Amino acid sequence: MAAITLRDIEKRYDDTLVLRDCNLDIADREFVVLVGPSGSGKTTLLRIIAGLERTSGGEILFDGARVNDVDVGDRDIAMVFQNYGLYPHMSVYDNMAFGLRRRKLAPADIDDRVRRTARMLAIESLLARRPRQLSGGQRQRVALGRAIVRDPAVFLLDEPLSNLDAHLRVQMRAEILKVHRAVTATAVYVTHDQVEALTMGDRIVVMNAGRIHQVGTPAELYDAPVDRFVASFIGTPAMGFIDCERRANGDRAELATSSARITLGEVQAQALSCANAGNVTVGIRPECLSVASERDAAAADVAVRGTVQVVEMLGAEHYVHVATEGGSLTARVPRHQRLRVDETVTFVASSRDVHLFDRETGRALR
Repeated sequence: MAAITLRDIEKRYDDTLVLRDCNLDIADREFVVLVGPSGSGKTTLLRIIAGLERTSGGEILFDGARVNDVDVGDRDIAMVFQNYGLYPHMSVYDNMAFGLRRRKLAPADIDDRVRRTARMLAIESLLARRPRQLSGGQRQRVALGRAIVRDPAVFLLDEPLSNLDAHLRVQMRAEILKVHRAVTATAVYVTHDQVEALTMGDRIVVMNAGRIHQVGTPAELYDAPVDRFVASFIGTPAMGFIDCERRANGDRAELATSSARITLGEVQAQALSCANAGNVTVGIRPECLSVASERDAAAADVAVRGTVQVVEMLGAEHYVHVATEGGSLTARVPRHQRLRVDETVTFVASSRDVHLFDRETGRALR
């Protein structure tokens, strides 16, 4: 197996800088997810790890050995792509055996590896079929199998589930994790879907505009985002934000707009004081908000009044999108609390659920 280290990775295409200052340590046998919007550089970084792209600067280390100039075929990696990349004229068996034959392994060894992997992925009955005779999920299993039979040190997966329907994506997420536990290889997985990232990754690398914003466990990214971008990208629905001004209220630290009042806890007040920020952005996650009467709102740490813009029905609950002075929020509301578009509503929350961000830089205030 292999530990992967990236040091000051930079990538340019002519005068365009697409990756800068990318530093990352991936432990042996860890499952790491690179996530970010389109154009964030996550696939380029994966291709650099694979050796399909050359760096413009920085070092790539596998188990401490520099591999910048090592050819892709000598890096002991296996890749699974979005488009499966199966040979249409070959059977499933031959697709899985192709790489092993090129390495001139003994036929008995090839047969043992292919059939053992097929059993693991529950595709034994498909070995004689051609790719055109398979469903999308079956093709993806074959693509995984072709990578697994090579017994590589590193698996690199580039948005392998994006061509599947929503139900099958959930199934295949579980399958990939089971396979990873079985083969105990290091895995780097690229996706733009933050739900996939949260449910699959031991750690998540959040990228945007060619740089790494934060690396951490799913819980760390969700509970303590380092900046507004990470806070808005991780979580469904996204965190809502309101631009507020600092207001004196005796010995209490408060932030306010004409329609919101946020009383800060001691730690948050200290963070605000250390940052010396008068105008800040307040972030609140949807599950932290609840509908309240005006009377209850007066006693709450956080009270926000706004106008309902959209109500999304999701079975047992609603997502209610609310416009308010300084920004907008989304609340997760039980189905029995029926709210209508254009209705004025008051939400409350606890001060411990409030995230503070510098309005200019977007950095979290700790």
